[in-house]
Amino acid sequence: MWPFKRKKAEETRSSGSGFTAEIMAAREAYVSGRRGIAELTATVQAAVALWEGGLGLADVSGTDLLDRRSLALCARSLALRGEALFLVRDAGLVPCSDWDLKTRDGRPTAYRVSVPEAGGGRSFTALAAEVLHFRIGCDVSAPYQGTAPLKRAQLTAGLLNAVETALAEIYETAPIASQIVPFPEAPQTDLEAIARGFRGNRGKVLIRESVNVTAAGGPAPMQDWKPHDLSPDLSKTMTRETLEAARNAINLAFGILPGLASPTATGPMVREAQRHLAQWVLQPIATGIAEEATEKLGTAVTLDVMRPLQAFDAGGRARALNVIVGALAQAKEAGVDPTDALKLVDWGNEV
Repeated sequence: MWPFKRKKAEETRSSGSGFTAEIMAAREAYVSGRRGIAELTATVQAAVALWEGGLGLADVSGTDLLDRRSLALCARSLALRGEALFLVRDAGLVPCSDWDLKTRDGRPTAYRVSVPEAGGGRSFTALAAEVLHFRIGCDVSAPYQGTAPLKRAQLTAGLLNAVETALAEIYETAPIASQIVPFPEAPQTDLEAIARGFRGNRGKVLIRESVNVTAAGGPAPMQDWKPHDLSPDLSKTMTRETLEAARNAINLAFGILPGLASPTATGPMVREAQRHLAQWVLQPIATGIAEEATEKLGTAVTLDVMRPLQAFDAGGRARALNVIVGALAQAKEAGVDPTDALKLVDWGNEV
Protein backbone atom coordinates (compact mmCIF):
# COMPACT_ATOMS: atom_id res chain seq x y z
CA MET A 1 0.00 0.00 0.00
CA TRP A 2 1.01 3.55 -0.58
CA PRO A 3 2.44 4.76 2.76
CA PHE A 4 1.23 8.32 2.48
CA LYS A 5 -2.25 9.59 3.05
CA ARG A 6 -3.73 11.72 0.40
CA LYS A 7 -4.26 15.30 1.55
CA LYS A 8 -7.78 16.59 1.19
CA ALA A 9 -8.13 19.72 -0.87
CA GLU A 10 -9.63 22.61 1.09
CA GLU A 11 -11.50 25.25 -0.81
CA THR A 12 -11.23 28.81 0.50
CA ARG A 13 -13.63 31.46 -0.70
CA SER A 14 -13.73 35.19 -0.15
CA SER A 15 -16.95 36.48 1.34
CA GLY A 16 -18.29 39.34 3.36
CA SER A 17 -15.72 42.15 3.61
CA GLY A 18 -12.82 40.35 1.96
CA PHE A 19 -10.71 41.74 -0.86
CA THR A 20 -13.11 40.63 -3.60
CA ALA A 21 -16.09 42.13 -1.79
CA GLU A 22 -14.24 45.43 -1.30
CA ILE A 23 -13.36 45.63 -5.00
CA MET A 24 -16.96 44.86 -5.95
CA ALA A 25 -18.24 47.47 -3.48
CA ALA A 26 -15.89 50.09 -4.91
CA ARG A 27 -16.99 49.25 -8.43
CA GLU A 28 -20.64 49.35 -7.40
CA ALA A 29 -20.15 52.76 -5.79
CA TYR A 30 -18.61 54.09 -9.00
CA VAL A 31 -21.38 52.66 -11.18
CA SER A 32 -24.15 53.86 -8.86
CA GLY A 33 -22.70 57.34 -8.88
CA ARG A 34 -22.76 57.44 -12.68
CA ARG A 35 -26.20 55.85 -12.74
CA GLY A 36 -27.76 58.71 -10.83
CA ILE A 37 -27.71 57.80 -7.15
CA ALA A 38 -26.09 61.21 -6.53
CA GLU A 39 -24.41 60.09 -3.30
CA LEU A 40 -21.24 61.97 -4.23
CA THR A 41 -22.90 65.38 -4.39
CA ALA A 42 -22.53 67.94 -1.62
CA THR A 43 -26.32 68.22 -1.36
CA VAL A 44 -26.73 64.57 -0.36
CA GLN A 45 -23.72 64.54 1.94
CA ALA A 46 -24.99 67.65 3.73
CA ALA A 47 -28.37 65.98 4.25
CA VAL A 48 -26.68 62.81 5.52
CA ALA A 49 -24.58 64.91 7.91
CA LEU A 50 -27.77 66.45 9.35
CA TRP A 51 -29.21 62.97 9.87
CA GLU A 52 -26.00 61.84 11.57
CA GLY A 53 -25.87 64.84 13.86
CA GLY A 54 -29.56 64.65 14.73
CA LEU A 55 -29.69 60.97 15.63
CA GLY A 56 -26.23 61.06 17.21
CA LEU A 57 -27.43 63.65 19.73
CA ALA A 58 -30.62 61.78 20.66
CA ASP A 59 -31.38 61.21 24.32
CA VAL A 60 -31.45 57.45 24.95
CA SER A 61 -33.02 55.93 28.05
CA GLY A 62 -33.38 52.28 28.93
CA THR A 63 -30.12 50.93 27.47
CA ASP A 64 -26.42 51.73 27.17
CA LEU A 65 -25.93 49.88 23.89
CA LEU A 66 -27.22 52.70 21.69
CA ASP A 67 -24.24 55.01 22.10
CA ARG A 68 -23.47 58.10 20.00
CA ARG A 69 -21.18 56.28 17.59
CA SER A 70 -23.70 53.53 16.88
CA LEU A 71 -26.51 56.04 16.35
CA ALA A 72 -24.37 58.05 13.91
CA LEU A 73 -23.49 54.88 11.96
CA CYS A 74 -27.16 53.93 11.97
CA ALA A 75 -28.19 57.35 10.65
CA ARG A 76 -25.70 57.26 7.77
CA SER A 77 -26.67 53.73 6.81
CA LEU A 78 -30.37 54.60 6.91
CA ALA A 79 -29.84 57.72 4.79
CA LEU A 80 -27.77 56.03 2.08
CA ARG A 81 -29.00 52.43 2.25
CA GLY A 82 -32.40 52.60 3.91
CA GLU A 83 -31.56 50.03 6.58
CA ALA A 84 -28.93 49.32 9.22
CA LEU A 85 -28.08 46.10 11.04
CA PHE A 86 -26.18 45.60 14.30
CA LEU A 87 -25.26 42.49 16.24
CA VAL A 88 -26.07 42.63 19.94
CA ARG A 89 -23.01 41.72 22.02
CA ASP A 90 -22.10 42.23 25.67
CA ALA A 91 -19.42 44.74 24.72
CA GLY A 92 -21.80 46.76 22.55
CA LEU A 93 -23.38 46.82 19.11
CA VAL A 94 -21.36 45.42 16.21
CA PRO A 95 -22.19 47.01 12.81
CA CYS A 96 -22.66 44.64 9.87
CA SER A 97 -21.65 45.58 6.35
CA ASP A 98 -23.65 42.93 4.52
CA TRP A 99 -26.33 40.40 5.36
CA ASP A 100 -28.82 37.87 4.09
CA LEU A 101 -31.97 36.95 5.93
CA LYS A 102 -34.64 34.30 6.17
CA THR A 103 -38.23 35.28 6.87
CA ARG A 104 -41.51 33.72 7.93
CA ASP A 105 -44.78 35.65 7.70
CA GLY A 106 -42.76 38.61 6.47
CA ARG A 107 -40.70 38.79 9.67
CA PRO A 108 -36.97 37.93 9.76
CA THR A 109 -36.06 34.77 11.67
CA ALA A 110 -32.34 34.34 10.93
CA TYR A 111 -29.52 36.35 9.39
CA ARG A 112 -26.31 35.52 7.58
CA VAL A 113 -24.20 38.56 8.50
CA SER A 114 -20.77 39.83 7.48
CA VAL A 115 -18.78 41.80 10.04
CA PRO A 116 -16.00 44.04 8.68
CA GLU A 117 -12.52 43.49 10.09
CA ALA A 118 -9.18 45.15 9.38
CA GLY A 119 -7.65 41.97 7.94
CA GLY A 120 -10.78 40.78 6.13
CA GLY A 121 -14.34 40.26 7.25
CA ARG A 122 -15.95 37.19 8.74
CA SER A 123 -19.40 35.74 8.13
CA PHE A 124 -21.64 33.72 10.40
CA THR A 125 -25.29 33.04 11.16
CA ALA A 126 -27.28 34.86 13.85
CA LEU A 127 -30.84 34.54 15.03
CA ALA A 128 -33.24 37.45 14.71
CA ALA A 129 -33.24 37.97 18.48
CA GLU A 130 -29.48 38.66 18.34
CA VAL A 131 -29.82 41.39 15.72
CA LEU A 132 -31.10 44.96 15.70
CA HIS A 133 -32.44 45.60 12.21
CA PHE A 134 -33.52 49.20 11.56
CA ARG A 135 -35.20 50.09 8.26
CA ILE A 136 -37.13 52.94 6.67
CA GLY A 137 -39.23 53.26 3.53
CA CYS A 138 -40.35 49.63 3.53
CA ASP A 139 -42.60 48.43 0.73
CA VAL A 140 -45.52 46.09 1.24
CA SER A 141 -43.91 43.56 -1.10
CA ALA A 142 -40.74 43.49 1.03
CA PRO A 143 -41.49 44.72 4.57
CA TYR A 144 -38.19 43.26 5.78
CA GLN A 145 -36.12 45.50 3.48
CA GLY A 146 -35.70 49.27 3.67
CA THR A 147 -35.18 51.74 0.85
CA ALA A 148 -33.10 54.90 0.90
CA PRO A 149 -34.59 58.31 0.05
CA LEU A 150 -32.50 58.49 -3.13
CA LYS A 151 -33.75 55.06 -4.18
CA ARG A 152 -37.31 56.34 -3.87
CA ALA A 153 -36.45 59.48 -5.89
CA GLN A 154 -34.21 58.06 -8.60
CA LEU A 155 -35.42 60.46 -11.30
CA THR A 156 -34.50 63.56 -9.30
CA ALA A 157 -31.25 62.00 -8.12
CA GLY A 158 -30.36 61.23 -11.73
CA LEU A 159 -31.12 64.83 -12.72
CA LEU A 160 -28.90 66.24 -9.98
CA ASN A 161 -26.11 63.83 -10.86
CA ALA A 162 -26.38 64.62 -14.60
CA VAL A 163 -26.32 68.39 -14.07
CA GLU A 164 -23.37 68.37 -11.68
CA THR A 165 -21.46 65.91 -13.86
CA ALA A 166 -22.08 68.05 -16.94
CA LEU A 167 -20.92 71.19 -15.14
CA ALA A 168 -17.79 69.45 -13.89
CA GLU A 169 -16.94 68.28 -17.41
CA ILE A 170 -17.59 71.76 -18.85
CA TYR A 171 -15.30 73.49 -16.38
CA GLU A 172 -12.66 70.82 -16.99
CA THR A 173 -12.64 70.64 -20.79
CA ALA A 174 -14.40 73.73 -22.20
CA PRO A 175 -12.24 76.62 -23.54
CA ILE A 176 -13.32 79.00 -20.78
CA ALA A 177 -11.87 82.56 -21.09
CA SER A 178 -10.29 81.68 -24.45
CA GLN A 179 -10.55 84.19 -27.30
CA ILE A 180 -9.83 84.36 -31.01
CA VAL A 181 -8.25 87.59 -32.29
CA PRO A 182 -8.17 88.21 -36.07
CA PHE A 183 -4.80 88.91 -37.67
CA PRO A 184 -3.72 89.46 -41.28
CA GLU A 185 -1.99 86.74 -43.24
CA ALA A 186 1.34 85.86 -41.64
CA PRO A 187 3.61 82.83 -41.29
CA GLN A 188 2.78 80.34 -38.56
CA THR A 189 5.95 81.18 -36.67
CA ASP A 190 4.92 84.84 -36.46
CA LEU A 191 1.45 83.90 -35.23
CA GLU A 192 2.91 81.69 -32.51
CA ALA A 193 5.28 84.46 -31.45
CA ILE A 194 2.41 86.94 -31.20
CA ALA A 195 0.32 84.42 -29.22
CA ARG A 196 3.19 84.01 -26.75
CA GLY A 197 3.37 87.80 -26.47
CA PHE A 198 -0.28 87.98 -25.40
CA ARG A 199 0.04 85.18 -22.85
CA GLY A 200 0.38 86.26 -19.23
CA ASN A 201 0.81 89.98 -19.88
CA ARG A 202 -1.51 91.26 -17.20
CA GLY A 203 -1.66 94.99 -16.58
CA LYS A 204 0.52 95.81 -19.60
CA VAL A 205 -0.30 97.79 -22.73
CA LEU A 206 0.03 95.56 -25.77
CA ILE A 207 0.60 97.31 -29.09
CA ARG A 208 0.01 95.36 -32.26
CA GLU A 209 -0.33 96.42 -35.90
CA SER A 210 -3.90 97.02 -37.06
CA VAL A 211 -5.46 94.90 -39.79
CA ASN A 212 -7.04 97.94 -41.45
CA VAL A 213 -4.36 98.37 -44.10
CA THR A 214 -4.45 99.01 -47.84
CA ALA A 215 -2.27 96.69 -49.88
CA ALA A 216 -2.33 95.00 -53.29
CA GLY A 217 -4.88 97.45 -54.69
CA GLY A 218 -7.67 97.12 -52.09
CA PRO A 219 -8.47 97.48 -48.38
CA ALA A 220 -8.48 94.59 -45.96
CA PRO A 221 -11.75 93.44 -44.33
CA MET A 222 -13.03 96.03 -41.85
CA GLN A 223 -12.83 93.97 -38.64
CA ASP A 224 -9.72 95.28 -36.88
CA TRP A 225 -8.79 93.84 -33.42
CA LYS A 226 -12.19 92.59 -32.29
CA PRO A 227 -11.84 89.40 -30.20
CA HIS A 228 -14.36 86.54 -30.27
CA ASP A 229 -15.01 84.78 -26.96
CA LEU A 230 -15.06 80.95 -26.94
CA SER A 231 -16.54 80.55 -23.41
CA PRO A 232 -19.79 78.55 -23.51
CA ASP A 233 -22.95 80.48 -22.66
CA LEU A 234 -24.58 78.37 -19.93
CA SER A 235 -27.33 80.89 -19.18
CA LYS A 236 -29.36 79.75 -22.18
CA THR A 237 -29.45 76.16 -20.91
CA MET A 238 -31.04 77.24 -17.56
CA THR A 239 -28.35 75.31 -15.71
CA ARG A 240 -28.65 77.43 -12.58
CA GLU A 241 -32.41 76.99 -12.30
CA THR A 242 -32.24 73.25 -13.01
CA LEU A 243 -29.47 72.69 -10.47
CA GLU A 244 -31.33 74.66 -7.80
CA ALA A 245 -34.58 72.77 -8.43
CA ALA A 246 -32.81 69.40 -8.25
CA ARG A 247 -31.07 70.34 -5.01
CA ASN A 248 -34.32 71.52 -3.43
CA ALA A 249 -36.08 68.30 -4.42
CA ILE A 250 -33.28 66.15 -2.97
CA ASN A 251 -33.40 68.12 0.27
CA LEU A 252 -37.15 67.56 0.45
CA ALA A 253 -36.61 63.83 -0.07
CA PHE A 254 -34.42 63.85 3.05
CA GLY A 255 -36.98 65.94 4.97
CA ILE A 256 -35.01 69.20 4.81
CA LEU A 257 -36.88 72.35 3.85
CA PRO A 258 -35.26 73.96 0.77
CA GLY A 259 -35.25 77.34 2.54
CA LEU A 260 -32.46 76.06 4.81
CA ALA A 261 -30.04 76.09 1.86
CA SER A 262 -31.13 79.50 0.60
CA PRO A 263 -28.48 82.27 0.77
CA THR A 264 -31.19 84.62 2.08
CA ALA A 265 -32.34 82.31 4.90
CA THR A 266 -33.09 84.09 8.16
CA GLY A 267 -33.05 82.85 11.75
CA PRO A 268 -36.77 81.94 11.93
CA MET A 269 -36.49 80.02 8.65
CA VAL A 270 -33.49 78.06 9.91
CA ARG A 271 -35.31 77.20 13.15
CA GLU A 272 -38.42 76.08 11.29
CA ALA A 273 -36.31 73.89 9.00
CA GLN A 274 -34.64 72.32 12.04
CA ARG A 275 -38.01 71.68 13.68
CA HIS A 276 -39.38 70.13 10.51
CA LEU A 277 -36.40 67.80 10.13
CA ALA A 278 -36.43 66.75 13.78
CA GLN A 279 -40.19 66.39 14.20
CA TRP A 280 -41.29 64.83 10.91
CA VAL A 281 -38.20 62.81 9.92
CA LEU A 282 -35.73 62.09 12.70
CA GLN A 283 -38.17 61.60 15.58
CA PRO A 284 -40.25 58.94 13.74
CA ILE A 285 -37.03 57.15 12.83
CA ALA A 286 -35.88 57.37 16.45
CA THR A 287 -39.23 55.95 17.58
CA GLY A 288 -38.79 53.00 15.22
CA ILE A 289 -35.27 52.42 16.54
CA ALA A 290 -36.58 52.50 20.11
CA GLU A 291 -39.35 50.03 19.25
CA GLU A 292 -36.90 47.57 17.68
CA ALA A 293 -34.51 47.91 20.63
CA THR A 294 -37.35 47.42 23.12
CA GLU A 295 -38.42 44.22 21.37
CA LYS A 296 -34.93 42.74 21.09
CA LEU A 297 -33.37 43.94 24.37
CA GLY A 298 -36.34 43.14 26.59
CA THR A 299 -36.43 46.56 28.28
CA ALA A 300 -38.31 49.76 27.55
CA VAL A 301 -36.12 51.98 25.37
CA THR A 302 -36.98 55.54 24.36
CA LEU A 303 -35.19 58.00 22.07
CA ASP A 304 -35.82 61.74 22.03
CA VAL A 305 -34.46 63.96 19.28
CA MET A 306 -36.48 67.10 19.93
CA ARG A 307 -34.90 68.11 23.26
CA PRO A 308 -31.17 67.86 22.39
CA LEU A 309 -31.70 69.57 19.02
CA GLN A 310 -33.81 72.27 20.70
CA ALA A 311 -36.23 71.80 17.81
CA PHE A 312 -39.12 73.54 19.50
CA ASP A 313 -40.39 77.02 20.18
CA ALA A 314 -38.99 77.88 23.62
CA GLY A 315 -41.16 80.97 24.02
CA GLY A 316 -44.28 79.10 22.96
CA ARG A 317 -43.55 76.26 25.38
CA ALA A 318 -43.02 78.71 28.23
CA ARG A 319 -46.34 80.40 27.52
CA ALA A 320 -48.07 77.04 27.21
CA LEU A 321 -46.58 75.90 30.54
CA ASN A 322 -47.79 79.06 32.19
CA VAL A 323 -51.32 78.51 30.90
CA ILE A 324 -51.27 74.82 31.91
CA VAL A 325 -50.11 75.58 35.45
CA GLY A 326 -52.82 78.20 35.80
CA ALA A 327 -55.47 75.83 34.47
CA LEU A 328 -54.38 73.07 36.86
CA ALA A 329 -54.53 75.48 39.79
CA GLN A 330 -58.03 76.55 38.81
CA ALA A 331 -59.10 72.92 38.43
CA LYS A 332 -57.77 72.10 41.89
CA GLU A 333 -59.58 75.05 43.40
CA ALA A 334 -62.81 73.97 41.72
CA GLY A 335 -62.43 70.42 43.02
CA VAL A 336 -61.78 68.87 39.59
CA ASP A 337 -59.20 66.10 39.25
CA PRO A 338 -56.33 67.55 37.13
CA THR A 339 -55.76 64.13 35.50
CA ASP A 340 -59.34 63.99 34.26
CA ALA A 341 -59.07 67.56 33.03
CA LEU A 342 -56.00 66.70 30.97
CA LYS A 343 -57.73 63.65 29.53
CA LEU A 344 -60.61 65.80 28.33
CA VAL A 345 -58.27 67.70 26.01
CA ASP A 346 -56.46 64.48 24.96
CA TRP A 347 -53.31 65.32 26.92
CA GLY A 348 -52.06 61.97 28.13
CA ASN A 349 -48.80 60.60 29.43
CA GLU A 350 -47.37 60.30 25.93
CA VAL A 351 -47.13 64.09 25.52
